[in-house]
Amino acid sequence: MSDQIRWGILGTGNIARQFAEGLKSAEGAILSSVGSRTPETADAFADKYGIPRRHASYEALAQDPEVDAIYIATPHPMHKDNSILCLESGKATLCEKPFTINQKEAIEVVECARKNNLFLMEAMWTRFLPTLVETRKWLAGGVIGEPLMVRSDFGFRAGYNEESRLFDPKMGGGGLLDVGVYALSMAAMVLGTKPEQITSVATLGKSGVDEQNAVLLRYSDGAIAITASAIRTETPQDTLIIGSEGTIYLHAPFWRGTQVTLSVNGKEPETMEFALRGNGYNYEAEAVMECMRAGKTECDVMPLDDTIAIMGIMDEARAQWGLKYPME
Repeated sequence: MSDQIRWGILGTGNIARQFAEGLKSAEGAILSSVGSRTPETADAFADKYGIPRRHASYEALAQDPEVDAIYIATPHPMHKDNSILCLESGKATLCEKPFTINQKEAIEVVECARKNNLFLMEAMWTRFLPTLVETRKWLAGGVIGEPLMVRSDFGFRAGYNEESRLFDPKMGGGGLLDVGVYALSMAAMVLGTKPEQITSVATLGKSGVDEQNAVLLRYSDGAIAITASAIRTETPQDTLIIGSEGTIYLHAPFWRGTQVTLSVNGKEPETMEFALRGNGYNYEAEAVMECMRAGKTECDVMPLDDTIAIMGIMDEARAQWGLKYPME
């Protein structure tokens, strides 16, 4: 495969704009095409980012021979069908989080990728930031000893609006799928994806979605993860990893942070700054391209089995609240 990877973006909303900006700083990336549901939005997006090829349908983008990889930037309920469309068209696929609405859908998409022997990854961009790269090195090296607890939260206060996707059950609204997935992904990265106990509570709002929630995970070795997320509650948005010999503190906002403090027992805490190159989305794009050049169909940093397991944890949490989306 060529050193240069030609990208297409499926969707033209805010997250698509963020990814387009990120590709400007991703070495070896060429943003060659965009697909939207109308020619007007496709043209406007393409003109803004200097994209030579634009399509008035997602199907046309998926079939574009000048595209190697496609980034899915549509709302949650569309992720499964959009990903399968791209995979069945022979394209490597990076799908925005949450990967799908539920675990069943996630399994369908992963099976499609494996059947077609194509690259697929959930776009959990946080895992690729320099702060998280360094954190994984410390964990692997046993710098803070045995991980015992993870506390992570991501909540913000949005104005209530039933027209907004955040509050719309038909759009997979609520805090858990929108931002809780970040905190749960942190817990999974540190402690694994197979807790033996999942306990969760939520406040369901007028529209029926979770306006705030907390998820408690207990693992067979005794480790515990405490996560919280919200769309009507502003939280610290930080993460603390507690080990037997010290702690790692990811400063707010941990999901796009640049500071991390390492505290090892008996030593002075050390705070390190990791400046972002680009807007941060470039790191996950570069990871995808590195895998593609190496002939890999998934990424070790964000494995597909992790994605499936995390979707299952969110399914169980919603089941405990009695939250089922209309499309399920």
